[in-house]
Amino acid sequence: MRFPLSLTSTVASYIVKKKLARTKRFPMVLMLEPLHACNLTCTGCGRIREYEATIKQKLSIQECLDSVDECGAPVVSICGGEPMIYPGIDELVAKILERKKVVYLCTNGMFIRKQIKRFKPSNKFFFNVHLDGMKKNHDIAVEREGVFDSAVDGIRAAKEAGFLVCTNTTVFKETDMAELDELYAFLTSIDVDGFMIAPGYGYSAVADQDMFLTREDIRTKFRAAEAMFRKYKFNTSPIYLEFLQGKREMSCTAWGNPTRNIKGWKGPCYLITDIHHKSFDDLLNKTPWEKYGYGKDPRCENCMVHSGYEASAALGVNSKLGDTFKMIKWQFT
Repeated sequence: MRFPLSLTSTVASYIVKKKLARTKRFPMVLMLEPLHACNLTCTGCGRIREYEATIKQKLSIQECLDSVDECGAPVVSICGGEPMIYPGIDELVAKILERKKVVYLCTNGMFIRKQIKRFKPSNKFFFNVHLDGMKKNHDIAVEREGVFDSAVDGIRAAKEAGFLVCTNTTVFKETDMAELDELYAFLTSIDVDGFMIAPGYGYSAVADQDMFLTREDIRTKFRAAEAMFRKYKFNTSPIYLEFLQGKREMSCTAWGNPTRNIKGWKGPCYLITDIHHKSFDDLLNKTPWEKYGYGKDPRCENCMVHSGYEASAALGVNSKLGDTFKMIKWQFT
């Protein structure tokens, strides 16, 4: 993902130090899920269904901070569930920022205006608001009317208060890419700082499997939207976008985006659950990574999600001549 210029060198320095130390695998983004409870029941969400039995449980603030320290990733994405309903979310964010981490608070946006005074603007802190289309289709996707308007109101409140805001969009089979072009034009007009986009993953816990895209479906949709990607400020890297468009192959580096939730360190990845490890070290060193990925595990066949492949782009996995220049240009323009 793209960072403010003041932070780009910090993240780059982290990568260089790990590579100079010949560290084989290391995390880039910690996916921290302090809870799985949510005020919405989004159609394509596997979390609220997979963790239905433990939906009322939460990690303590100290458990969250211990996980941040244990992992050591320079970026922490606080997700869930809806983290804005987590008690002490403002304290958690503040204490992670004290550790000089970049924080993305992933939210449906409905509680931002109500809770905005609990947070302080920082060039290391983003509200990351989930929007899957314009008003009608986004509200259908989240199964409640009025959510789009509430999210946009939250974005406006955050921008008025001086916060950085980006959005995250999941693409499904019925997604109209022309509508997303309209969405990004609108969000640009209200000064959103950048956009993330990725295809949805076919969670087995979701009843309607027809909504998810095959690998070829993904390439077709993202190739057709090439002009859109040149028009707006995407936090999604150009290398990852080329992968989504079928212009290159990439290997998954799921270990680059480890997930910590109420059951432990989710193995092997953010999307597939075979085990919950007691420690980050166990996840990193006891997972048979060679058994997962495209062509190895059938659950990976249609997965092209950023949690598996954006780290690959950042780390230069399957790199081509000119990729370094392309990534630098993207960060600085």
